[in-house]
Amino acid sequence: MKIKKIQAYLQSLPLTKPYSIAYQTISDVDLVFLDIELENGIVGRGSASPAEFVVGENARQTFSNLQSSFVQDLTGRDIRLFQEIIYETTKQYPDFPGTVAAVDLALHDAFCKFLGISVAAFYGQKVQALPTSVTIGIKSVPETLQEAEGYYASGFKILKVKTGRNLDEDLERVIKLHERFRGNMKIRVDANQGYRLNELKKFIEVTRNLSLELIEQPLPVGKEQELLCLDDADRSLLAADESIKGPAAALVYSCRPQPFHIYNIKLMKCGGIAGAMDIARIALHAGIDLFWGCNDESIISITAALHAAYCCANTRYIDLDGSFDILESTVRGGFTLRDGLMLINDKPGFGVELP
Repeated sequence: MKIKKIQAYLQSLPLTKPYSIAYQTISDVDLVFLDIELENGIVGRGSASPAEFVVGENARQTFSNLQSSFVQDLTGRDIRLFQEIIYETTKQYPDFPGTVAAVDLALHDAFCKFLGISVAAFYGQKVQALPTSVTIGIKSVPETLQEAEGYYASGFKILKVKTGRNLDEDLERVIKLHERFRGNMKIRVDANQGYRLNELKKFIEVTRNLSLELIEQPLPVGKEQELLCLDDADRSLLAADESIKGPAAALVYSCRPQPFHIYNIKLMKCGGIAGAMDIARIALHAGIDLFWGCNDESIISITAALHAAYCCANTRYIDLDGSFDILESTVRGGFTLRDGLMLINDKPGFGVELP
């Protein structure tokens, strides 16, 4: 079955709740969509939302790349060779993971629809469902507690708190959240490279009895070896995010002693499902747990991340709330949210319905 038509389009969508992280405030998001239509009318849809400050690619560059002759010349190719096409796309755009992700996802969706099975079934589903964390940006203690109360009332049981701008304020917010919920909500922390080593040591020491689930990317990229001065128990809490952009980095940090015991995989960092699976296999054999994350993204790419996550035996955590606050009307379905648990359906492809 051959590819008949390829079409990309770009949409700028507002967030219902703007938020702040260590180095910026975000109020809207540019999403890129890619439709790959087969001769029999099947349409596979991919989406991309690359974080420029992490991977150096923005959505407008992604959109431009997807309109290139390389991508458009994929028409006429056999969808059964989709993995070969993904490989060629990776070679063509080695520094544009968002571009590769959009192609990767659209091809996966189209191929599995062609087979009549879900992407999770194609790879072999090993995890049925996990609870996602929901993210609270950097804000005051009263605002943090108020937002957390809203999430708790909605059935969520895990918070991910953005930190990294002011250590004392970070500690106050985390301590107050612990005092308020006392085990009824788990707490994860994401410093977005915002700490120095001495600040991280203080943060770990002060929060040692708060049962934090993990601490994501505490130090800047390039400072990973400094983490080796921490004992193994403390490093077991640490998740690499910006440090793990692809399989090569995953391999480097898998060598013992390991600065991180958890890898955060984002499809927009590693170029889609193919790159994600490469990272996951390295982590599996190195005894490293997986934590699947996202940017502000479409339901399409969030669902794709869920399918990939649930096919990896070492998946322990998900933070896939990236579509919750986007005013998106381009698709529906994909996953079901039930008291914080994210469940995928068994429909072909990603199970996302187009309007």
